[in-house]
Amino acid sequence: MTRASMQPASQQVNEGSLRARRFPWGGLLILAAAGFTAVTTELLPSGLLPQISRDLGVGESAVGSLTAAYAAVIVFTALPLSRLLGGRVPRKALLIATVLAFALSNVLLASSPSLGLAVAARLLGGVAHGMLWSSMAPYVSRIVPPHSVGKAMAMVFSGNSIALAVGAPIGTLMGSVLTWRASFLILAGVGAVLALLAVWVLPAAPDEDGNTTPTLRGALKLPGVIAVATAWPLLLLGHFTLFTYIAPFLHVSGLPDAFTSISLSVVGASSLVGIWIAGLTADSYPRRSLLSAVALLVVAFGLLPLLGGTWMGELVLVTMWGAAFGAIGIYNQAAILRAGGEHKDAANGLTVVTIQLGIAVGAGYGALALTTVGALWVPLAAAVPTAAALAIIVASRRGGYPAGPRETRARRA
Repeated sequence: MTRASMQPASQQVNEGSLRARRFPWGGLLILAAAGFTAVTTELLPSGLLPQISRDLGVGESAVGSLTAAYAAVIVFTALPLSRLLGGRVPRKALLIATVLAFALSNVLLASSPSLGLAVAARLLGGVAHGMLWSSMAPYVSRIVPPHSVGKAMAMVFSGNSIALAVGAPIGTLMGSVLTWRASFLILAGVGAVLALLAVWVLPAAPDEDGNTTPTLRGALKLPGVIAVATAWPLLLLGHFTLFTYIAPFLHVSGLPDAFTSISLSVVGASSLVGIWIAGLTADSYPRRSLLSAVALLVVAFGLLPLLGGTWMGELVLVTMWGAAFGAIGIYNQAAILRAGGEHKDAANGLTVVTIQLGIAVGAGYGALALTTVGALWVPLAAAVPTAAALAIIVASRRGGYPAGPRETRARRA
């Protein structure tokens, strides 16, 4: 009797599916494009704020509620909906439904005659956003070989950085050339096309966790989940502390106003380099690579008040910032899936919520730093939560941030 014949039939099926699993390039490209659409949808009202304000006949501060409502509904609905739908709706169908919800949200927003209806449309978009990011990473981890999860995450989440670098600026330009409503209608069309392609290209992702029902309580009991769900938002908090108030920092540093758009573009472009590096290292050297990236981010933030007054120093440090930040997201996404284990869906949903809180708190914390210590020292304020995250990562060797296979072999050798 062979060893394989002695194994339970279900185990043989699971092992066979893992061996047969191929790297789904087409499906991952569709998901990257969906992420691009989601982040562009989230950021676009900020770039089109004056046009929306004039068209709807309300103040610009009131139009800001389109962004606030979007973020708030993510915080309050991501976990309950992922818990309600995650085990009941097929993962592929759920992803397609969220992309279609984005398209519908943008159509409703583009056709809204009043601010109230526009906010309602954005609430639908926020629900879709939370569900997309709660379900995407666990789905990806189930359709790629286990040794390629980091590479797959890097490919999918490159859509975020591309949206930050070119998505929102292009949408803003379209709104200036056409109208703000046309920008959202075009985004809706892109979402509808992606949903149709997803029906054909995305593979099914059946559960492989046996009879275990993923729960948030079960996830929180696992060593490392709390560490990742705390350190990752702290890194987002530090990033958005400076990202939100980079214009006043550059102004007080004596650089021309044009450097604001240049710096933001450099952050977005260099983050793609960081994502590429993370894709090469997240599966083999996750701990060492993440520690290096976070340390680089602390150094960049700490040196900006000192060297950011020259165009060369500012561009070098901003490039370091973007590359480190792009890589950090991939390493943490892989970390929460590892730490969550059989409860990775619930653990990932938890990080979706804490990340949104980190982004929101980052803007408020940056405003506090701006008014208390001044614009020049906002980068140093951003370095504080980043350093705190670094300390958590260093302390979580056995839990959330263990060494990878090659790191372990090298240490034993």
